[in-house]
Amino acid sequence: MEIIWGVLVCLGLFINLRGIEGRKARILEETVVLEYSAISCRAHTASVTDFGGVGDGQTLNTKAFQAAVDSLSKYGSDGGGQLFVPAGKWLTGSFNLTSHFTLYLHKDAVLLASQDIKGWPVVDPLPSYGHGRDTAGGRYISLLFGTNLTDVIVTGDNGTIDGQGALWWQQFHGKKLKYTRPYLIEIMHSDNIQISNLTFLNSPSWNVHPVYSSNILIQGITILAPVKSPNTDGINPDSCTNTRIEDTYIVSGDDCVAVKSGWDEYGISYGMPTKQLIIRRLTCISPYSAAIALGSEMSGGIQDVRAEDIVAINTESGVRIKTGIGRGGYVKDIYVKGMTLQTMKWVFWMTGNYGSHADNKWDPKALPVVQGINYRDVVAVNVSMAARLEGISGDPFTGICMSNVTIGLAKKAKKVPWTCTDVEGLTSAVVPQPCGSFVDQGPEKIGMCEFPAKKLSIDTLEFKQCSYRMG
Repeated sequence: MEIIWGVLVCLGLFINLRGIEGRKARILEETVVLEYSAISCRAHTASVTDFGGVGDGQTLNTKAFQAAVDSLSKYGSDGGGQLFVPAGKWLTGSFNLTSHFTLYLHKDAVLLASQDIKGWPVVDPLPSYGHGRDTAGGRYISLLFGTNLTDVIVTGDNGTIDGQGALWWQQFHGKKLKYTRPYLIEIMHSDNIQISNLTFLNSPSWNVHPVYSSNILIQGITILAPVKSPNTDGINPDSCTNTRIEDTYIVSGDDCVAVKSGWDEYGISYGMPTKQLIIRRLTCISPYSAAIALGSEMSGGIQDVRAEDIVAINTESGVRIKTGIGRGGYVKDIYVKGMTLQTMKWVFWMTGNYGSHADNKWDPKALPVVQGINYRDVVAVNVSMAARLEGISGDPFTGICMSNVTIGLAKKAKKVPWTCTDVEGLTSAVVPQPCGSFVDQGPEKIGMCEFPAKKLSIDTLEFKQCSYRMG
């Protein structure tokens, strides 16, 4: 564990150096001006202290935060509002965000999630899931929550949002929860969202969950949780369109990025896919999960995912596709290039027998389609097994392409580096030699696996230089 945290510190410094420019402080006489890049700047600004907030780590500030947001919401049609959170420890329960709004955390500001479970409101299950993930009932609302919003920014100078999740993990393991654990951020049915330049710690469950939303930028964030903490997924784009995730560093107890779109018959009925997703410059440590997972809740479909420049260390798998009979939906047009992996159980993992159904009403005839999966330019070392690829009998995973892949096996690696059932595809310049389900095209086809050259609209987003004047 000391080795992992040593790597964490070094890589965290590296990520901060290579992250986006946009957090500066200038001192003008007695006034400090904070400058940052954002999709929108605001004409009106307030501090949470203006509404009675106290950053002593003990005073509950839920009412202060909500009063501040509500007050700033009146400027939605007049240039928008920005809420500044100064240095301090700000204990709070859940509060709702608003449109044309920025929440900005000072570098020494820490939002501390309340540990009074009875004080957390409960909301309905997501319609594409049918019921909660931990229990069959509703869900505790997320710490930061918003629905039916536009133009929302949650950012800072690497301020911290601490979920204080240990209590929730104990309740989960002890089967004492009445409802599903809260997330740190959930924004749903919304458009034009930016989440950037923050550190997320110890979430009760998932960290960042945009759902049923579009035009989302998640950039320059750090997510940290113990590697054995339950279901602490990093970033979960869920039934979202046009999303860009970049320059992120994640250590978690579950998948670093988990792409989702609904669960069994509920996701099929809701029918909202995740599509047009960019994941780039992700660094992940997750010994029991994947750097990037597609599924298992993928019943609304997943299409056009573009992942590049991925680093994973001491992580179970690089990219994992999780599905099963009853899921329906599809995972197709997936493009991955430039993965650097060290100390992995598997490089590639596809699972067609994933269980965990929403309830007993799932349709055994609802078979998922998995096709058009492209991997290229992959280097991995100290790997136990190159790949575990398991499709579905009568419903094979097809169109899998792997090129320019070099996998160095560990000293105690499995004797058979590849296992393949009900999968089909092509390879070029892949070491060690894949199983017979894949047709080798020879080294001259080393660049054959696709990666789209045409940019998505989220990649053409223009930033503005915003500021906040203190003093």
